[in-house]
Amino acid sequence: MTTILSYLREYASMIDEALWLFCLIWMSILITLNYTLGIESELIKGLDSRFDQLLALFLVYCSAFVIPYLFAMTYRKHLITATPMFWLLLLIAPALFALKVSVANPLENSMDGIWGSYVTSITTLPFKFLVVFVPLVVLYKILPVEQNYWGMTLKNVQWRPYCLMLALMVPLIIFASTQPDFLSAYPRLKQVAFIVPYTENPLWYQFLYEISYGIDFITIELFFRGFLVFAFVRYAGPSAILPMATFYCSIHFGKPLLECISSFFGGLILGMVAHKTQSIVGGLAVHLGIAWMMEVGGYVGNLVMK
Repeated sequence: MTTILSYLREYASMIDEALWLFCLIWMSILITLNYTLGIESELIKGLDSRFDQLLALFLVYCSAFVIPYLFAMTYRKHLITATPMFWLLLLIAPALFALKVSVANPLENSMDGIWGSYVTSITTLPFKFLVVFVPLVVLYKILPVEQNYWGMTLKNVQWRPYCLMLALMVPLIIFASTQPDFLSAYPRLKQVAFIVPYTENPLWYQFLYEISYGIDFITIELFFRGFLVFAFVRYAGPSAILPMATFYCSIHFGKPLLECISSFFGGLILGMVAHKTQSIVGGLAVHLGIAWMMEVGGYVGNLVMK
């Protein structure tokens, strides 16, 4: 854990205090507006057209990601080197993730009945991984980068600090597993509970769903701690981690409030570690571990509460 703390101290010494304070205040405003007005859970999800959802999500993500950069370019000009490619990437990032969230699975409605619904459930997140992965391959080929593909490398990864980070999350997840809003959202596995009466081996089908669920965290780490850190650090240096963390927080607007708030700080820590180690693999392992522990916590918590 000393290693991780040294990374955090090093980043704290480099962080621009004005940008840090702005991101905290701006994110607090966005969180308040979202949970007061139901922007994600009601307004956006209530839109009939996927194109309308894409545009709405693009605006939300721009507000979280672009505005911190605009603040820096206006009041902290020394932090940002704004080239035409920077401006292009600044708009591509929220557009790509808005597409990922709103795009329809091509297999949706391709099969009728219970098993058609199940196939849709386990293929949607892998499909959305490809929606993000393919453009990031193209951008990686276009942009002059030195590190491995957006931080996908085991070099410099020390596993013990990440295991300790996971251990520290256990009591927090146990506490969360007693909260009604957490138990209403987790485990995500309950989304395929409808198959249980139709098979003699539900565990196998549930396992496939959990693997599919895990793929989404590969997408998230590759995009946020990979692309949004390594592509933007050349224009903003370590300051790129702060707008990434605000953007990351905004994709949790549909989650329980405590999870949304903690995502900002979690994204910040994982971004610091990725920047220091030039790898997202350790952070990916932590994120997957937390996600599956939350699945277990949600399952056990719901059993206890019955």
